[in-house]
Amino acid sequence: MTAQQAARPLGGKVALVTGAGRGLGRAFAEKLAAMGADVAIHGMRENGPAEYGEGTTLTAVAEDVGRAHGVRTMRVLGDLTRSDEIARVVAAATEALGPIDILVHNAGGDIAAKGGKPDPNDAVGIAEEDVRAVLDRNLLSTILTCQEVARGMMARRSGRIVTLGSIAAFKGRTNGAIYAVAKAGVTHYTRCLADQLRPYDIAVNCIAPGDTRTGRFMGTRAVDPARLAEAGTLDRIATVDEVARVVEMFAGPLGAFVSGQVLRVDGGGQCWPG
Repeated sequence: MTAQQAARPLGGKVALVTGAGRGLGRAFAEKLAAMGADVAIHGMRENGPAEYGEGTTLTAVAEDVGRAHGVRTMRVLGDLTRSDEIARVVAAATEALGPIDILVHNAGGDIAAKGGKPDPNDAVGIAEEDVRAVLDRNLLSTILTCQEVARGMMARRSGRIVTLGSIAAFKGRTNGAIYAVAKAGVTHYTRCLADQLRPYDIAVNCIAPGDTRTGRFMGTRAVDPARLAEAGTLDRIATVDEVARVVEMFAGPLGAFVSGQVLRVDGGGQCWPG
C-alpha cells in the first residue's frame, strides 16, 4: 500500500450520505471525503443547512466538501419516506458519481408531522399523525433506502452500509417514546440486513450516538455548560467528529470484517447489553 492509499483509503469509492446538509450528516460526508471517497450529499430541502446556522444551502455544502477534500461531490434532494423518491435519489447519485459503494443513512429525527418536536411526545398522548411521521422519518426511510442501495451492492457483491440509531433505543422513556421505538427498529433492522447481506460481502453496522453538539441539539435544548468540555471527561456531550470517527472505521479498512454491530458513542453513559 502506498502512502497516498493509506492516507485516502476510499479513493475511487462512491458514498451516499443522507441528511448530510448539517450536523452529523455533514460530518460523515466530510470524513468520507477526507478518506478519498466521492460523496453524494442528500437533503430534504435546499435551505436545510441554514435552519440551525450550519450553512447556507445544500449546494454550497456539497461544493465546500468537494473543494476542501479534492473529491467529486453532488447534492440531491428527496423525501426518503417514499420509495419513488429514493429510487430517484440513488439514480441521480449513480449517474453523477458512479455505483454507490458506501451508504450512510443518517436522515431522521424526532420531528412531528408539521415540524418541530411532537407535543405531546409520550407513549400515550402523541397524536397518530406524529406517530406515523416519526416512524416514517426514521425507521421506514432506513428500510426503504437500504433496500434500494443494497440491490446494487448485491449485484456487485461488495459494499458497506452504516445506519444511524440512538442510545434512546436501549432504555424505556416517556419523552420521545416513538422516536426511541423507531430507533430500536433501526437497530434490529440493521442486524437483520447484516445477516442477509453477509454472503454478498456487504458489511452492515449501526451507530448509536448519545447527546452530540449539532446545531439542532444545541438550538433546541438547555445545555449544562459543564458538559461542553471537549476532553478530560467522559461525562460530556460528544463532538460531531467523535461520532464521525466511527463511520471512518465502519466504512474504511478497519471495518472490513465487522458486520451486524451496534456501537454506542456516548462516553459510556449506557454500560449494559442491549
